[in-house]
Formats: sequence, C-alpha cells, structure tokens
Amino acid sequence: MIQLDKKYDVIIVGAGVAGLNCALNVSSGRSVLVICKDTPDKSDSYLAQGGICRLPDESDYQSYFDDTMRAGHYENDPAAVDAMIRGSQEIIDDLVGLGVEFARNADGSFAYTKEGGHSRPRICFHEDTTGREITTRLMAAARARRNIRIVPYVTMLDVIRDDVRCYGIVAKDGKNGRLYRLFADYTVLASGGIGGIFENSTNFRVLTGDAIAVCLKRGIPVDHVNYVQIHPTTLYTKKKGRRFLISESVRGEGAVLLDKNFKRFTDELRPRDIVTAAIREQMRKDATDHVWLDMRPIPPEEVMRHFPDIVRHCLNEGYDVLREPIPVVPSQHYFMGGIRSGVNGATALPGLYAVGETCCNGVHGKNRLASNSLLESLLFAKRAAQDINARYCPADMSAATAAEAALDLSVYANSTKLLREYKEIIRAAIDSENAACAAREGETKA
Repeated sequence: MIQLDKKYDVIIVGAGVAGLNCALNVSSGRSVLVICKDTPDKSDSYLAQGGICRLPDESDYQSYFDDTMRAGHYENDPAAVDAMIRGSQEIIDDLVGLGVEFARNADGSFAYTKEGGHSRPRICFHEDTTGREITTRLMAAARARRNIRIVPYVTMLDVIRDDVRCYGIVAKDGKNGRLYRLFADYTVLASGGIGGIFENSTNFRVLTGDAIAVCLKRGIPVDHVNYVQIHPTTLYTKKKGRRFLISESVRGEGAVLLDKNFKRFTDELRPRDIVTAAIREQMRKDATDHVWLDMRPIPPEEVMRHFPDIVRHCLNEGYDVLREPIPVVPSQHYFMGGIRSGVNGATALPGLYAVGETCCNGVHGKNRLASNSLLESLLFAKRAAQDINARYCPADMSAATAAEAALDLSVYANSTKLLREYKEIIRAAIDSENAACAAREGETKA
C-alpha cells in the first residue's frame, strides 16, 4: 500500500516531460512528489512522434519566430515565443546530457527534419518515437534522484487553497480509494491536455483536463479553453479508443494527401488547421469518411529508417505503407488553451504553477506550430523550477491546516462522479467560449 507523507516541498501533478523536467530542476535539497493518474507512460509526451524544435543558428531566428506566429494566427505572446526559441538550444543540450539520442548526420551534426508550417528543417528527432526517447531518459534521471518520488495511480481531485495562496492538493489513490490531503509549499500542475473528453483523439483516455476543470471551478484564470487543435492525419479505423497519429514528419519528408480518386488535393505542408480544413472539405466533396496518405514518394530506406513505428503499426492494421496509401482522418490532438501562466509558469494564485499542455502561456497562440510542444513543455517547466528555487518561501502551515479544514470532504466521496462533472465543466466552457467568439464575429461583420 502506498504511504505518502503529509507535506512535501513541491508537489507536481503529471509525469510527462513537463512534470519530469520540472522535478529534475527543483533544487536537490527539496522533497518532490510527482503523481500521475495512471502509469507514467500514459502521457502525450510519451506518444510524441515527430520531434522537438531547435534553433539551428542565429540566422534562422526570425524565420522560426515568424513561422510560430503565423501558425498561431498572430495571437501568440511574442515574449513567450522569443523565450522558447532562445532557450531551445539549451534544452536540446540538456536532453543530450541525459543520454537522449537524436538522429545525426555523418559529421555528427543534428539531422533536422521539416514539418508543416516550417520554412526550413529545424526539428530534432529520434526515428518516429521522439517522445518515448525523451520521456524514458527523463524518467530514468528522475528515478535516480533521491529527493524525487514518483507515484502512479493517484488522481488530483482539487487544490487546497484560501484567498492568499495554494497549499497543496486533494488526491485519491486509484488502487485502494484512499483520499489524501497533501500539503506543499509549491504545487505544479503538469497534467496534460483534454483529449479524453473527445470521442476521437490521439490522446490517452485518462487525460481529461481535471486540473483545468478544478481551476475553472475555483476561479483560477483559464484562457482560450476553446483553442483545440485537430491533427490532420490519424490512421482511420472504426475501432474505439485512442487514434494512432501519423506524424507530420511523414508529410515533411514528402508524403502526399490524395482524394478518393487518388489525386493530390492540397499543399501538405501548410499549418495543421489549414490542412485539416482542406481534408474535411475534400471528405465532404467525396462523401467519404477519410482521405488517403501516400508515403510512396519517400524513398523506402528513409521510410524504414525514420518511421519504423508507423510502418509496424500500419502493418498490424493491414496496410503496407511501402506499397499502398493509407486512410487518414483528422482527430483532436492538442490543447492550446489552459491555466493562465507566465513565462516562468506562475499562475494567478501564489504557490501554484502550471506548465506543459495544462497551461496557457501564450506561446502557441490559436494554433500550435508542429514540434513546438515538447520544447515548450520542457523549457517552461525548467523555468518554473528555477523560479521556485529563486523565490522559495515556505507556506504558512497554520493557514494550510485551516484551508484543509474548510474543505467539504463529501464532495470527493464519489470521485468517478466528480471527474465526470469536471469533463462537463470543460465542455460547457468550450461551448460558452465558442458562442462568445461567434457573437463577436457576428458583431464585426455587422
């Protein structure tokens, strides 16, 4: 049976790249608890295929900045975009230092690939399992740290707070049903996106945006809850469950999209939202449930070297990508909205931080540029840890105890019901924001 301490210096909710990198950058003298709803590999970070962006050299700064802003429909925060790009080389150096193996050219330099919305190759990758490679290395490093404890099957249900600050979390053990009220000087929400509330998503089903719903319920600012990204190409299937992503790198290396008559119908390397719209329009014209993605323009040896996992998965589904097109369809993939946070991860509530897909720091704008997600998560999680280290101030435990005493514990008795309510909170917020946006657009046109 899991035994958790009552108090930790830092509690991190989520064991993807954001949560793990935050934990690794908290001062080694601080006690850190990392919890996750399922096993640590059930994170979108683990699933990431394409890669992670890196500024190749200073001459690419402006084009990288412009590509990110253009993809985000210029709703990005320029300061956040600048911080991400400027910090990209440092993050890749950190990962290499942890043993992450990126593809290299014969001379040892990074073998950059290109994806939709990018004006030049600038994406580091490890075959088509970059997320798995990075997450696995981070996990090994975190488990080797004596001050970090990683506990699976524990779900956050609420935060402990008063009008002054956050003091920790309420959580439930998924194995024995035990309810925990855990104190922390600092709490970091890194619990991923909201894909689990959608019928068709590339996300793991356990990722239902609980932390975002808690903040909506508790009055902690959440921005752009309706900014949901659809990935253009997931493998079409009638089976239920998570949709298998066909990496954007496939199109970056030369794969083309075809209609029902196997004719090319769009520019595959435009930003994701534009390609998604083109696919949906073609499906409407053709009265079909999918379009086709043809990888045969890519040299076979490159397909096998760069995309072995995609090849294997498609073969298991009955498709040989070296000989035939595969059926693809858009599916929910990423969440650009989230808990409002600054470039150092701090939310509007002192003591509470949010990083990764859970947060909205403005770096992605209305639409995320491909392969900026791992970079954004890693960089701003590191900055959050550095901010905690720099301003560390222990919480007032008497105030924490009073905040805990004010909790209505009956609310958490039926956690299944509560988590369903959280899903509905997010759905309602999305619908409300979409309606508000439609109204504003109507007023503009009028």
